[in-house]
Amino acid sequence: MARTADELRNAIRVAVGRFEREGAPAFTKEDLAAICDAVGYEIDTSGRLPPKAEMRAGILWKSGVVDEANPEDAPSSFRKNELEAIMAAVA
Repeated sequence: MARTADELRNAIRVAVGRFEREGAPAFTKEDLAAICDAVGYEIDTSGRLPPKAEMRAGILWKSGVVDEANPEDAPSSFRKNELEAIMAAVA
């Protein structure tokens, strides 16, 4: 049986050492930072975390979903096919 988007988000959280969350919450900045680390997208973590759009763009780029990391083109949340690609990249 195919996983739902919620199940994929939680599987990704667990794969990068974060905690599962109930319901359908979007990734937090901390979740996105952990995913960036897992897929090899370097971000500056010495101060405040970068904007979510920047991290989502980098994750999609490193997961092979897009050809370049462009925060202006990054979705406000990941679609199911994007979550599947991210899951493959972090697994």
